[in-house]
Amino acid sequence: MAGGDKRWVKKAESDGIEEIALLLLEWLAEQGVDAMLRVDAQRLSDRRPAWTFAAGGGPLSVGVRADGATAGQCLARAVAQLRERGVEVPY
Repeated sequence: MAGGDKRWVKKAESDGIEEIALLLLEWLAEQGVDAMLRVDAQRLSDRRPAWTFAAGGGPLSVGVRADGATAGQCLARAVAQLRERGVEVPY
């Protein structure tokens, strides 16, 4: 929390893909894929999609980048792109 003026967002019971984010990143690393999930505070304050997933290397001949307004949206787009490029994501 920053200066006590903001509160942590409460997790919704329906959230799903965010819970496997670390498992996904670890699994990708095991496949030889470099990957990251990032949130950009400036883009968030500008009301632009603040979440970014990026991955490359290993079985990916072309890198993957996905942006989203939420972590879940970003990760769902990333998984879809990984699957389109032949990476059989187990989640």
